[in-house]
Amino acid sequence: MQIVLYGPDGPRWAPRLRTDVPDITVETTSVEDEAVALVATADAFFGAMSPRILASARNLQWIQTPMAGLERYFFPELQAHPVVVTNMRGIFHDMIPDQVLGYILCFARDLHSMIRRQLERRWAFDEVKVLDLPRMTLGIVGLGGIGAGVARRARPHGMRIIATDPRLTECPPEVDALWGPDRLDDLLAASDFVVVCAPETPETRGLFNAERFSRMKQGAYFINIGRGRVVLLDPLVQALESGHLAGAALDVFEVEPLVSDHPLWGMPNVILTPHTAGVGSHEEDRRYEVLLENVKRFVSGQPLHNVVDKHGGY
Repeated sequence: MQIVLYGPDGPRWAPRLRTDVPDITVETTSVEDEAVALVATADAFFGAMSPRILASARNLQWIQTPMAGLERYFFPELQAHPVVVTNMRGIFHDMIPDQVLGYILCFARDLHSMIRRQLERRWAFDEVKVLDLPRMTLGIVGLGGIGAGVARRARPHGMRIIATDPRLTECPPEVDALWGPDRLDDLLAASDFVVVCAPETPETRGLFNAERFSRMKQGAYFINIGRGRVVLLDPLVQALESGHLAGAALDVFEVEPLVSDHPLWGMPNVILTPHTAGVGSHEEDRRYEVLLENVKRFVSGQPLHNVVDKHGGY
């Protein structure tokens, strides 16, 4: 087996991969022209694929992407090609849910407001507003690994948990009700917190628009840790300014980085984080382990992990 590691991970991972799977040939490069030449005889490829590189591939059977989100990875030639594509799904299933729980607890205990008052050196006991989570409903849009992780973390806090998902048909034990995407509006109307964990696909792009926000419960909180282009920011700002929504927490945005003069920066009921929900000390090792496991599976003829629907995008 010959695999090409294309990009910055190659120099670090190639020695480990040669040691862990000694019977394979590992080539590395960060130059597209070199990748075009190397992939001509390769069986597998890791890194950012391009039409030029793919056109040179004669024996390519498998591509391992270096990321989990693939909304900008696919192009028509790749979708039409018989090559199997796998992604890094699963490496963020604890880190991102932890951050979501942090958002929820921050709003529930009014910590975001107290931090602002601390910076003002102002003692304001009578202004504190807290939420009773056991009386509240958490709605999760997209119950994949991250969405399920959010549900497991919220369950001990006594919240009622409902979710929508296009693929799951069996409700997991940590969720009280599971519906199809056709019942998204029902979820929005019932939820005190809405957490978007959905990938970006043609169906989800711009899903949260003015109409969707209007269907959310008055005084609800909105959280997006899925994909930025699933949520339109202008109508979100309007829903916050009007008081229809009580607050929002965002880790991903339509355009990144978020421009410094965007109104969201100055809103006291908004928490913004710069696409850091997946950051963790073990990310590098986890990404390598996904690649290593799939290399071993490829060599032994076993089914690969995290196979992606190239037309669905996830």
